[in-house]
Amino acid sequence: MIPLQRPQLQAQLAADLARRTEAIRAAGPSTATGRAAWRTAREPKARLRVLLHRMAPGLVRCMYCGDNLGTDIDHFEPIARAPLRTFDWHNHLLACAFCNSNQKRDRFPCDPVTGAHLLIDPAREDPADHLLLYLESGSYEGLTPKGEATIDVFALNARAELVRGRRLAFTVVKALLREWHTQSRRGDPATGQEVADSLRMLWQADVLRAVVRLARTPALAATVLGPDAFTALQALAREDPRFR
Repeated sequence: MIPLQRPQLQAQLAADLARRTEAIRAAGPSTATGRAAWRTAREPKARLRVLLHRMAPGLVRCMYCGDNLGTDIDHFEPIARAPLRTFDWHNHLLACAFCNSNQKRDRFPCDPVTGAHLLIDPAREDPADHLLLYLESGSYEGLTPKGEATIDVFALNARAELVRGRRLAFTVVKALLREWHTQSRRGDPATGQEVADSLRMLWQADVLRAVVRLARTPALAATVLGPDAFTALQALAREDPRFR
């Protein structure tokens, strides 16, 4: 999971979503009225999907697990809990079918004392404040109750394919860093750019971000990445701000 930038809505779409919210309010906000309104909102959903694709990590990946294609518009706070947020743009994220239908569903854990929600919203906060990714094992550690709840709801460690995918992605990141450095020293900027773009489009964007953040602690980064990959990352960061 990585932080995401949510674009502004076009005025026409914002007005349409507001009108639909008022219709739910007038009908009596409930799970049934919210879901019925959402089910028939074909045009706004198509326009929302375009915006969500634009802000999704990698090649339109799920904003929660980062592994599968983001196929579903997820209501961060479920319609069953907040029907008036059915058409709230700030309540929409892109999820894969598995995260949306098998893992999250209507789950929305909250702090029993404060009532604050305990899921990370990657469009509002930096997941790294709550989650630590161990690159060599591919497993997450929750740094806060919000991090622990997010790991639990999305089974970020319990799904073996996710853990193995992150571990393999780490191997790919190191290999691509070394390849970029090789092409750079050969004076082949076109191939080097292609390799850098491949890194940015990696299916597990959280692995690359963890690697980039690790470089802030050089001694540890040199040990975890190995000297060649670490040297390559330092050189790449000097040339491309996307890797700082």
